[in-house]
Amino acid sequence: MDSKEAASDPLYLIDASIYIFGAYFSLPDQWHSPQGWPLNAVYGYTRFLVKFLMTSKPKDVAAAFDESLGSCFRNEIYSDYKCSRELPDEELAFQLQACRNITELAGVKCFASERFEADDLIASLARRGREKKRQIVILTRDKDLGQLLQARDYLWDFNKNMRTDADSFKDKYGVSANQFADYLALTGDQSDDIPGIVGIGPRKASALLEKFSGIEEIVANIDEVAKLPIRGAAAMAQKLDEQRDQLYLYKRLTMLEQKVPLESPGCSYQPTARLIDSLGVYIEELGFDSGLVNHCRQLKRLCKD
Repeated sequence: MDSKEAASDPLYLIDASIYIFGAYFSLPDQWHSPQGWPLNAVYGYTRFLVKFLMTSKPKDVAAAFDESLGSCFRNEIYSDYKCSRELPDEELAFQLQACRNITELAGVKCFASERFEADDLIASLARRGREKKRQIVILTRDKDLGQLLQARDYLWDFNKNMRTDADSFKDKYGVSANQFADYLALTGDQSDDIPGIVGIGPRKASALLEKFSGIEEIVANIDEVAKLPIRGAAAMAQKLDEQRDQLYLYKRLTMLEQKVPLESPGCSYQPTARLIDSLGVYIEELGFDSGLVNHCRQLKRLCKD
């Protein structure tokens, strides 16, 4: 693949957990392995993955998996980070591992880390892609990944066929994509147990970030913040001044790490007939009927061998 061709094809990055948990919570518990493990998440995720690969025919794709709950570097600097989330039980852990196995057997490169979250892995892969002038397409519903959006990129909620580019992201949240970590530091993020600054909601955060580039400039210009035509501006400025250390901490939590060290970061999609045959065997061993097996075997059409 020459450089011009490479630059014209998107680099697809799959936020795997979003689609696994989407299936886990939406599909009935009607599929089980011979050992009795539930398989509803595996079924839904597999159908999503095969449909995406068959319709998009990616030349470069990778999937990121979350394996850092409780052990992420963010927990080291803020012990309450995602404290309300429970670790997967044995049944869910089985399905998560099965989904990763299926992704690898489908020929998709997988990334996971006990120290970094899937979002950090995606951010780092996106950075590497941009160094080669690639368009980045992230398959996700996760707003946090919006901070990565640049001119040609978009987030793609594949199941709903909804695309969000940098312009539509700004329309939705009222801030530029590159300000979103600052926005979440100000407002907090309940889903990640990040409290933010009390009294600063989306409107006030958007107004601040319309005037200032980020929290660093806000803190450096507290006197100007107090004079803004915002209700309670003086009290807000005082809170920001008093809680500047917390604010910097919250941004460290909300900002994605784009320099995760990655082994073999190549994302070329090269499925082989042998891999797809192994995928079919694995699906059968899990206990699925011929319908899902045949669905997976469609991927042979993408094989070059």
